[in-house]
Order: sequence, then structure tokens, then C-alpha cells
Amino acid sequence: MVQVRRVCSRIAIAGATLGVMLASGAAQADPGPAPPAAETAADAGLAAPATPMPASTTRSFSTDRPTKSYVPYTVDQGHFQYETDLAVYAVARQDGADIRTWTIVDPTLKLGLTHAIDIEVQATPFEGAVIRTGSRRSAVSGCSDSVVRLKINLIGNDGGTLAIAVMPYVKVPTARSALGNGAVEGGLITPISIALPQAFTLVLSPEIDELHNGQARGYHRSANILANLSHPVGKRWTLYAEAFATRSFERGDSRVYTLDTAVAWAITPRLQWDAGANFKLGGVVPAAQIYTGLSQRF
Repeated sequence: MVQVRRVCSRIAIAGATLGVMLASGAAQADPGPAPPAAETAADAGLAAPATPMPASTTRSFSTDRPTKSYVPYTVDQGHFQYETDLAVYAVARQDGADIRTWTIVDPTLKLGLTHAIDIEVQATPFEGAVIRTGSRRSAVSGCSDSVVRLKINLIGNDGGTLAIAVMPYVKVPTARSALGNGAVEGGLITPISIALPQAFTLVLSPEIDELHNGQARGYHRSANILANLSHPVGKRWTLYAEAFATRSFERGDSRVYTLDTAVAWAITPRLQWDAGANFKLGGVVPAAQIYTGLSQRF
């Protein structure tokens, strides 16, 4: 228990320190508002990996929030971006028990390594759950698992009707036993964005995971697929609707289906607030989950 808390503390401190250092340096290098997609991005890609891209060459601000989908666009070289849940609350009923879970701040820290590659670290300092079965009540809280991702854009990073990326990731077991399974896991996500007529955008995120078996030793495979449709409303608002499905190939697991909705508000060209709700259609998953979050690029 003490060791887990030490790991959580180190992750939180390291993440906060990295964010402050990168934000301070990047803010000095990028004082102006971000324009639309860069016209000189190809030339900018020749800069040294440690050199932040000038404000005149940065791409439009994009995030992997607010829904479950991932976009294929990377953070500009040398720039820092955070995307975080401010609060998440979910309700579920499983095996006769009522379950309430919540998360307070769930940051993903992103750093652009090259014109087409960024690295992303997600750490959850605090997560909690309350379980009620009849008159019995139990509660658990602590830090959750951490995730390290690498996003590599293959096409369309600077605009166009089609964009594709690959995202290998590794989950590091930093959660206490009641909140995680204590296993290293990983997978590959392939975000695809397609520009449709009338300013609609379709995002697909097929995913293959290697997950630890719940009741036995070894690992099993899991596959996710989602379709996300978004549309701008005015100059600052965007609405999202998403259908999500996952299939675990471990014996006894059921398929999961959800319907997700969200809204995002561009407060500035580099600052976004969002809120959303996910609803269960089938499988072992919370009946409803609501959240709000914030994203910013420096």
C-alpha cells in the first residue's frame, strides 16, 4: 500500500512538474493565437526535434476529448498540451450491487516530438468507488493505472479529407489492487478521420488490446470499434454523437455497447471546455456516466 502511494505521488509530482516546465517554455515561444491548418508545415517539419514550431506554422487545435474516440492529429513539434477530466461520475448495477464511481482530475499530458509524432502520458491521481449490497456498504479510493501512448500520424496531419494515425500504448499498473488488476497491458489504436459534406466529420477508432485474464493467468485479446459523428454549431461549439462497441475474447465475457453524446466549447483558439454523457446499451458497463473536462495547448 505504501509503495502504491509513493508511485502515485511520484507520477503526480512528475506530471505537474513536466507540465509547468513545458508550459512556461512553450508559452514564451507561442504568444499568438493559433491560425487554421498550417500552410508551411512541411518546411516546419525540418526543424530540430527540440525546437518548438513558431505560432505561424502550428496546426488548428484538436483534442482526443470529449468522447471515447481518438483523433489522428498530433501535437505540434515542441509544443505541450494537456487534456483532462475535471470530474467524472458513473452509476452501475452489477450482481445485485449498486456501484457509484467518480474521478477527480484525470490529466493526459502531450508533447510534440516531431512534426508527425507526439508522446502522451495519462495519470489519474484520485479515483473512488462506493458499493452497496443491501444494507452493506464498502468504499475504496486511490490513484488509478497510468497509460503511456505514442501517436504517429500517417496521413492528413495538415488538412485534407482523410487523416490516419497509429497509437501503440502501454498501461502501467500503478492502481491499488481494488482499483486495478496489477498487470501490464497494451494495445494498438488506429484513429481515422473523414471529412463529410455539410461540415460533418466522421471519426473511426478501431482498437486491439492485450488484456490480463480476470480469473486465470495469461492474457486475452479484446477488440473495440466506434463511430463518432461531429458537427460545429456556430464558431465555437461542436456537438458529438458516438456509438461504441467492445468484444472481449476471454471466456464468459459479454459484449459491451454504449451510446455517447458530448458538447465542446472553444473558449479561445487554444482552450476548450467540454461535457458529455455515456449511456449503456448492453453488457457489463455503467448504466450512465457524466463528465466535464478541459483541454489547452501551449
